[in-house]
Amino acid sequence: MIGAIVAVSANGVIGKNGDLPWHYSEDLKRFKQLTLDSTIIMGRNTWDSLPRKPLPKRRNIVITRRGVEGVEHYTSIEEALENTDSPVWIIGGAQIYTLALPMIDTLDITYVPDIVEGENLVYFPKLDDSWKVIESSQNPTNPLIRHESLKRQPENN
Repeated sequence: MIGAIVAVSANGVIGKNGDLPWHYSEDLKRFKQLTLDSTIIMGRNTWDSLPRKPLPKRRNIVITRRGVEGVEHYTSIEEALENTDSPVWIIGGAQIYTLALPMIDTLDITYVPDIVEGENLVYFPKLDDSWKVIESSQNPTNPLIRHESLKRQPENN
């Protein structure tokens, strides 16, 4: 399984000034639950933004052109995937999501109600029509937060 997990604002933002522009403990708990005991792959900026490094009980891999001390790292997503056999979650940022989308078969998206404005905004890439929602639900403790699970549909020839 190669999936991506992301939280997206109402206007498509996933980051601001190198950090998450909101804090919803419900979403962070969901992220932890889904990614525990798996491999997480992220870009250098996402690694740098983590308050705790590495994220515990997960194999952390950083994609970067330069080395990163204290964490497993590769120069490409393909190289990282060749060196793992566990379930993989892509956790950001925007460039990594864009590069990984053709390899991903599952998306877990949390939609938060915030409208994020200003400078240094990072957006989640647009999805094409091959992605279909297979599950949608409101967060049980915060109905303003919505979760969707999507799967890539095979092309019809």
